[in-house]
Amino acid sequence: MSDSNITDFTNPSTFILLGIPGLEAAHVWISIPFCTMYIIAILGNFTILFIVKMEPSLHKPMYYFLCMLAVTDLVVYTSTVPKILAIFCFNSREINFSACLTQMYFIHCFSVMESGILVAMALDRYVAICHPLRHSTTLTNPLVAKIGLAVVLRGCIVVFPYPLLARQWPYCRTIVIPQPYCTNIAVVNLACADTRVSNYYGLFVQLCVIGVDGIFIAVSYVQILRAIFSLPTKDARVKTFETCGSHLFVLLAFYIPGLIISLMNRFAQNVPLHFHVLIANLYLLLPPVLNPIIYGVRTKQIRDRLLWLFTHKGA
Repeated sequence: MSDSNITDFTNPSTFILLGIPGLEAAHVWISIPFCTMYIIAILGNFTILFIVKMEPSLHKPMYYFLCMLAVTDLVVYTSTVPKILAIFCFNSREINFSACLTQMYFIHCFSVMESGILVAMALDRYVAICHPLRHSTTLTNPLVAKIGLAVVLRGCIVVFPYPLLARQWPYCRTIVIPQPYCTNIAVVNLACADTRVSNYYGLFVQLCVIGVDGIFIAVSYVQILRAIFSLPTKDARVKTFETCGSHLFVLLAFYIPGLIISLMNRFAQNVPLHFHVLIANLYLLLPPVLNPIIYGVRTKQIRDRLLWLFTHKGA
């Protein structure tokens, strides 16, 4: 083989995204729930942003963090779902190498940001329940802005090595990615080189970023539960716990699918590939759908404002 051919093969201009391997014949039907999720996520998160902006009573730290979460979800959906639908509906499987790395960066960057925002929400609930008299003086608007900036910078900086490392590897095995979007592990697995640096760094991000966030959230809720159970009456305990309900549901929607994927990768090697891919898709795409629904249903101010908008327009 000539040098020029080797160069062309080891530096692909495009990758091929398979969608959901083994279910190619059903891609058109699978696109229907994906398209529905896309519409719900876009409308739901834009509605959250609009209501928080228009309702002065929601200009509080928890809802500022909720707006950050909505923006994060919108970016994740915008960077992935249009291409997924193009694969399912039009069999448009090719993706430019640079576009693949860009998509990979956005997916991981905003996943880390979402984890950081959930930590910020846990901090808000901790201060509100454990130190209620100091909540307004502790979580001021400037501090909320600094926390938001720190979350964004952490996500951008921590994930930045992913595409840099992926770009330097030679790809001489295959250019086929057995899923509908580009992730770090999927791209690195195609390389025909020693990619331990990428693998170790990915593990570092999982353990030292997502893992530490999970520990911080767990510690916060231990303190929150101690404060709740120390309240004198059952009604006070229930009412206080309900203020954490929306955040807890969002936490479960974010972390449980990730835990399922981790357990499947280690202990369920015999599970069909298409099932792995479907679970991975749910991990990425389900939280942006559920987050606005959870907060819309469980938050009285958002629910009342939304009902007022509909009744006002109807009048």
